[in-house]
Amino acid sequence: MTAGATEADLPVTTLKGVGPSLKATLERIGIFRTSDLLLHLPTRYQNRSRVTALGRIEAEKECLVRGRVVATKVFFGRRRSLLVTLEDGSGYLGLRFFHFSRRQQAGLQTGTQVQAFGEVRFGPSGLEMIHPEYRAFDSQPPPLEAGLTPIYPTTKGLGQNRLRSLTAQLEKLPWKTAEGTPYTDLLLLHKPPADMTPVEIETVQERLAADELTAYYLIMRGRQLERQRQKTIPLPRSQQLGRQLLNNLGFQLTAAQRRVVREVLEDLETERPMLRLVQGDVGSGKTVVAAFAAVRAAEHATQTGIMAPTEILAEQHYINFSRWLSPLGISVVLLTGSQPSRERREVIEKISNGEALVAVGTHALFQKSVTFSKLALTIIDEQHRFGVHQRMALRNKGVVPHQLVMTATPIPRTLTMALYADMAVSVIDELPSGRRAIDTRVIADGRRNDVVARLGESLDRGGQAYWVCPLIENSEHLDLADAESTAAALAKALPEHRVGLLHGRMRGAEKAEVMQSFSGGELDVLVATTVIEVGVDVPNANLMIIENPERMGLAQLHQLRGRVGRGSAQSSCILLYKSPLGADAKARLQVIRDSQDGFHIAEQDLKLRGGGELLGTRQTGEQGFRLADLGKHAHLIPEAVARGDEMLRSAPESVPALLDAWAPADTGHISV
Repeated sequence: MTAGATEADLPVTTLKGVGPSLKATLERIGIFRTSDLLLHLPTRYQNRSRVTALGRIEAEKECLVRGRVVATKVFFGRRRSLLVTLEDGSGYLGLRFFHFSRRQQAGLQTGTQVQAFGEVRFGPSGLEMIHPEYRAFDSQPPPLEAGLTPIYPTTKGLGQNRLRSLTAQLEKLPWKTAEGTPYTDLLLLHKPPADMTPVEIETVQERLAADELTAYYLIMRGRQLERQRQKTIPLPRSQQLGRQLLNNLGFQLTAAQRRVVREVLEDLETERPMLRLVQGDVGSGKTVVAAFAAVRAAEHATQTGIMAPTEILAEQHYINFSRWLSPLGISVVLLTGSQPSRERREVIEKISNGEALVAVGTHALFQKSVTFSKLALTIIDEQHRFGVHQRMALRNKGVVPHQLVMTATPIPRTLTMALYADMAVSVIDELPSGRRAIDTRVIADGRRNDVVARLGESLDRGGQAYWVCPLIENSEHLDLADAESTAAALAKALPEHRVGLLHGRMRGAEKAEVMQSFSGGELDVLVATTVIEVGVDVPNANLMIIENPERMGLAQLHQLRGRVGRGSAQSSCILLYKSPLGADAKARLQVIRDSQDGFHIAEQDLKLRGGGELLGTRQTGEQGFRLADLGKHAHLIPEAVARGDEMLRSAPESVPALLDAWAPADTGHISV
């Protein structure tokens, strides 16, 4: 909600019991105002509105019970535990505690009346509850809950009872309840009546999710309309340097690449700032499309800033852009956080005086010390890796420059409709000719020796290989493969071959040296963490081995697999999993084994894991949905888009109320 959106939107400190300590705790989970608390909805509910007789309880179900303590005993074995036995005249139930104090034990003596809530399981003594929530009482039992009991997402130092007491105060605030506002439904979800069914709750959640998705779409459309009123430097056709680049490439562009280049260059010709998203599967050739855009800017003596999420990808872009643009007389520089101070100062000077027409870098590009002479174009690669504020910081280096954003994570069309409604979208839906399908195998960790033998055979034939591990070094707490141990083991098992190591803790210069050695054929095997997920292009590498793929998402696995299959030789990918596999992991590995279509894989990832992981946004805060779950609610997006367009067309006066309710705090009131 936007600040001041409604009279009930107040600092959370206005609620009873919220002092400085609790305020800081609430802020850790994004609760700053009462509106944030209203949108901090339960993830599930418990029914504590009725007591279940002990003779009628069932295993694997949650219930509320009451009974008298008839036995208390401490058991000593592999784990010490306290077992408290209840009876109510109809049956018996054990309450088992593995962590307990003497005071707790003393309060559960024979004859004590107890009310407990928890999940019933089979235990050594029969049916038991493990560490239930309970209250002991001498005479009158506590009153039952009037409705369903909400269970909230929380953080250390913030218990469920405290959250419930805070959300209970929300009912007393003067929320607007006019038609079209969601406050009545939101309050209902904090305290649904005991007879409200899961289907009825889901119906309310879907109604609110549709509202939130509509509001988000309206925000995106508002940005688009605002941009249409802005002006920037038009970049029409000029010196035909693009034709020279095309002739110098040494390969033919695909039809899809030609189409997207044309769409981008046509956008650049106008004084309206371009904002175009280029989607393309791994290996589809998005970078060369960006090169044509940078050449067009250079023809007009204006600058291009290219931002990549990792130093490895920035280095790769610097190498490619230098190779393509330097013969055209276009100066390209690289700026990263790990460069020596003197080198950084020299690069920053070239950017500020306009000598460098193309600046490639990481987040270092948007630091305050970097000023551009005449920035006309920004190119953001793997755009979902950056938060909105980081992208805007680079954009603000120029006077509303044109923006080209690229992703190798194919995004399902339903998501693109809403999440990128402020952008024009181009899709490179064709791979370069000659590419062969990657043979993908799923193999259990118990056959590791067979995999190492296959690796040796592949290297003997002159190929190169990646071996990807989830960890850098061995961990006592996680039973996962680590890169350091694996590199040492492979060097020992394959002494005639050269094994390199690459991970995120290495300095930038070290990483660049290792990558150059691998690209130049001086290393046969590159053992790495997922730092190589994007941007690495070594055509001679034709074998990818991924450890613990069961711990990775489909989008990440698809990206990693895309590091091979870039040359003419047949390439393979081995997914080396650790048994046993859960149902979700089995489903993910089957999808990646059976398909190499990035859009199909993205659709399956959306179904299996939800939109946050697919888009990489749970970490960057890009899509801050409070209720909508793209995994469950993607089917609502077409309806939300149609509703948003209809509101703009026939009822624009109703838009502000919806935005007031759902817009992120930093969005402000958007003119639509």
